[in-house]
Amino acid sequence: MMGKVLSLPRALLLDYGGVLIESSSQSLAPPVLVRRLFALTGEALSEEEIAEDLIRGAREYGRWRDEASHDPSPAELSHEGIWDDFVTVGWPRAAREAVRRHAASLSYEWTWHEDWAVRPGIPEALEAARAAGLPLVVVSNALSGAAHRDILAAAGLGSMFAAQLYSDEHRLRKPNPELLRRAAQAVGSSVEDCWFVGDTINRDILCARRAGTGTAILMRSTRTSREQAVPGIAPDIVVDDGHGLRDLLSRLDRP
Repeated sequence: MMGKVLSLPRALLLDYGGVLIESSSQSLAPPVLVRRLFALTGEALSEEEIAEDLIRGAREYGRWRDEASHDPSPAELSHEGIWDDFVTVGWPRAAREAVRRHAASLSYEWTWHEDWAVRPGIPEALEAARAAGLPLVVVSNALSGAAHRDILAAAGLGSMFAAQLYSDEHRLRKPNPELLRRAAQAVGSSVEDCWFVGDTINRDILCARRAGTGTAILMRSTRTSREQAVPGIAPDIVVDDGHGLRDLLSRLDRP
């Protein structure tokens, strides 16, 4: 779907999950993480209790993220705040403090997905963007941006990006438009001259509209069909995957 006449942007800003990388089902309480927490907290709780609290915490954090999307300029919680507010509530004080001391590495482990995969056509789309001279920037909400960086590196894609901006590192969450503005600034561009590609209306496309990006592109993912519509908010273009994005860039790059 194309709803406007397009010109080649100055930079291409892309979401991470659902655009660059996608995973299928991921346990909310990975056994490796449960065992680490069990040892880290001095066996103050059973592994079963820890697993239950991880699952509960993940769901409550998810609800908080959905509610934060209604805020015009949402901020991201710290790693320590996420564990304090959603997982370790009611744990013994020493156990809570132990988790706080290791909150960043625990967040990394909770974020890492063993079943991640690069979305179809993404390597080709990124190559088409680079061939057109476009800087590439990742702009993503993340519990652990460090984990996202390592996954992109493991996929052989990390070096293709001029910058990667994650919510946990900038303490801003999409749809806060400032995150997209910072992404554009990172490559010396104005956000009005950039395209942004995301897979959700209520975070990505809404963020693009608030920031004033030149073009807002929705790439369909498993999340796209599950979200509720946002009145008055729609993408300029919809593509199915990286192949659609590559074709779009290739057409615009032709003399």
